[in-house]
Amino acid sequence: MSTPEHESTTPTPTTQFPAPAPPPPSPDAGQGAEQPQPYGAPPPPPPGYGQAMPAPPAWSQYAAPSGALGKRRPTGMTILLFLITFGIWGLIYYFQTHEEMKRHTGEGLGGIVALVIAVVFGLVSPFLLSNEVGKLYERRGQAPPVSALTGLWVFPGIFILVGPFIWFVKTNNALNSYWESQGVTQTSLI
Repeated sequence: MSTPEHESTTPTPTTQFPAPAPPPPSPDAGQGAEQPQPYGAPPPPPPGYGQAMPAPPAWSQYAAPSGALGKRRPTGMTILLFLITFGIWGLIYYFQTHEEMKRHTGEGLGGIVALVIAVVFGLVSPFLLSNEVGKLYERRGQAPPVSALTGLWVFPGIFILVGPFIWFVKTNNALNSYWESQGVTQTSLI
């Protein structure tokens, strides 16, 4: 049995029937019952479909810090140096801590800008330092132990005399805890 090589294959016409009419609505169709879908219609979307996706967490916008780590500073000794030097050590402290945080994260004021702000607008520095330390924690997705509001311990907290000490202990301990979580074990003043 041989078949011709150039045999034409023409499709045979098919008969198309019209789509069946949807069934009549049931008597309780207006009572909250689900309406039947017409033949060939796409199914209804599942509940919740079409709602906006939840936003990613705020901390996910930051890249993981990869810069140099900072130093832990002993809280009591630093307070003593603040007092002995009549606040000059505070300028050094602001410079060092802001510079270390900028090197670590690539963001923030940096040492020079923090020093200028501390000299010219000294009262603003505690608010800025606490804010920067809090952002270190936010970048990791953790609740910050200190924030710019922690600076309120300095002013108006100065009127209860211990306010600035409370601010420093909270902020320095939060910064030390952050460096410890990054693997820093040595303590240094400079």
